[in-house]
Amino acid sequence: MSDDETYDAGYDDWLDAVEEGEAYYLEGPEGDGWLPPRRVDPATGSRQLTEKRLPETGEVETFTVVHVPTPAFEQDAPFATAIARFGPARITGIVEADPSDVEVGMAVTVGVMETETTGDRAVVFRPQ
Repeated sequence: MSDDETYDAGYDDWLDAVEEGEAYYLEGPEGDGWLPPRRVDPATGSRQLTEKRLPETGEVETFTVVHVPTPAFEQDAPFATAIARFGPARITGIVEADPSDVEVGMAVTVGVMETETTGDRAVVFRPQ
């Protein structure tokens, strides 16, 4: 991270945990899963969130192939962005695969990548 970038204590700490193999989610009292920097369970309004280990493998629930990206991702296109379920938590990330190979139900692991365009860290899904 360069000196001029802003550090998001909740999200960037979570990315650090993913890189270290210690990915987690925050579980609400009803068993709902959320990612940091969430401080309140939107389903219940509870502030009683418990840190739980994220399952190692998730499943792609939906995806879209991006051909015309925002300027922050212009050198990365085309790519597939997906929402994958890891236990009770849903995560959005870029699938590290040829976009034509991505499909609903695909088993993935979560990781961190640097974008081609900016070098910023982003969530990546790796097919299993």
